[in-house]
Amino acid sequence: MVAWPKSKNTYCPSRKCKRHTPHKISQYKKGKDSLLAQGKRRYDRKMKGFGGQKKPVFHKKAKVTKKVVLRLECTRCGHKTQTTLKRAKHFELGAESKKKKKGEVTF
Repeated sequence: MVAWPKSKNTYCPSRKCKRHTPHKISQYKKGKDSLLAQGKRRYDRKMKGFGGQKKPVFHKKAKVTKKVVLRLECTRCGHKTQTTLKRAKHFELGAESKKKKKGEVTF
């Protein structure tokens, strides 16, 4: 499981900042597919009519996880950047880390 804070002080590459500023962190989510994209129009035209499935349907899924993509938004200028983390089955945003504090004893 990967736990990540909701805000982080990191470098902002925009022309306005060019320095380390606080960033708001959110997880990237894929948007809705456009019906007007060239590939979708081509696929729909080919699938139209009689004759069954004309393009191959992928069944050999090998990966169990997806890479986590973070969306960083600068709180000073609003510039957005994306960074990828390693593959993880569970991802939590804003979760407290489970590190032991100095002097704390657990049994």
